[in-house]
Amino acid sequence: MLRNGRADDARTPEARLEESVGLAQAIDLDVVKTETVTVANPRPATLLGTGSVERLAGAIKADRIALAIVGHTVSPVQQRNLEKAWNCKVIDRTGLILEIFGERARTREGQHQVELAALLYQRSRLVRSWTHLERQRGGFGFLGGPGESQLEMDRRLIDERIIRLKRDLADVKRTRGLHRTARQRVPYPVVALVGYTNAGKSTLFNRVTRSDVMAADMLFATLDPTMRLIDLPSGQKAILSDTVGFISALPTHLVAAFRATLEEVEAADLILHVRDVSHPDSELQRGDVLAVLKDLGQGERLESDVIEALNKADLLDPEARASLAAQTARSEHSVLISALDGSGMPEMLALIDRRLAADRKVAAYRVPHDDGAAVSWLYDHGHVIERHDEADGAYIEVSLSPVEIGRFERLHPTAERTEPSRAAGSS
Repeated sequence: MLRNGRADDARTPEARLEESVGLAQAIDLDVVKTETVTVANPRPATLLGTGSVERLAGAIKADRIALAIVGHTVSPVQQRNLEKAWNCKVIDRTGLILEIFGERARTREGQHQVELAALLYQRSRLVRSWTHLERQRGGFGFLGGPGESQLEMDRRLIDERIIRLKRDLADVKRTRGLHRTARQRVPYPVVALVGYTNAGKSTLFNRVTRSDVMAADMLFATLDPTMRLIDLPSGQKAILSDTVGFISALPTHLVAAFRATLEEVEAADLILHVRDVSHPDSELQRGDVLAVLKDLGQGERLESDVIEALNKADLLDPEARASLAAQTARSEHSVLISALDGSGMPEMLALIDRRLAADRKVAAYRVPHDDGAAVSWLYDHGHVIERHDEADGAYIEVSLSPVEIGRFERLHPTAERTEPSRAAGSS
């Protein structure tokens, strides 16, 4: 979904064009003509040079094209001038991504975030600039359909709606905070899936959790976060969170609009970065994702709390696959997988298990005999090393992460912390 603040010059024009085509196809647009245009000196009035504008006008007329997508940021003035010159609707990359978001959002929060981002983008543009896709696809919902009130909205009405949306999102954010606090009482670590859009996060999520979250070979197949409980090889449990995909060169105000959705990443104990290693721009996409994580204040965690799941190994040729398999065989930071055919899944889950257990400490508690819930908690969520019953309670030594220790002591204050009989440290 998100990427801002860094030039995209390293990508070839062909690669950027291919991504733009993928964005258009993600909402079932019929792409009849594509072209890359070199712009040495962007023109304030039309972005493109006069010759390019006239040549493309002829092609648009000949093919009866109703919508032109410019894979670059286009100002309101440039958009209006291009629409006049080409006699068709024009949207830029941001507008196209917002159309996709409008179709994908399912939760109330996601729909509000989409509408807020759309209104902020639309504020200085012609309101009718959105109706072309509604006519072509029957409407996508987040601003209504043709003939409804948004077609006559002026800036005052848009501003009023923005104020209401911000108020509603503030309420949703408070509710999310309460849900997160409640979830912290369930003492399972959280693993957040992140990655460039279409890297295969949802396919991986479905494979690991045996769920049926929408997974398709298209950009932004997932917009709203989804969580499921998973079992790790050691018997421990964890919560796996599937988040929205990142993408390059998205304006800052859109990043801000979706920041609440990414709070799940900030709260996660471990980040699983899913990469499409079969993509020619895999390294550049990796840089985009890491830049977003840094923007979210997660820069310090990139070395310690991130695992790279090198996905789509099934699309690699045998030599490349063997080379990557050798590189990741003994790594504690990466693993080669195919979410589609399931290869590498046991290794990935084992790596997650080891990384979550790496900071576990040995803690000792004396639990009253009548507090069976506390004893069960320690068995369910930790690795019990030693137990013996005494007159004043059960003495239990257990391996837990610092987060789990804090959760246990908040949930069961009657359990008395004591010194372990063995050397404390990682189990």
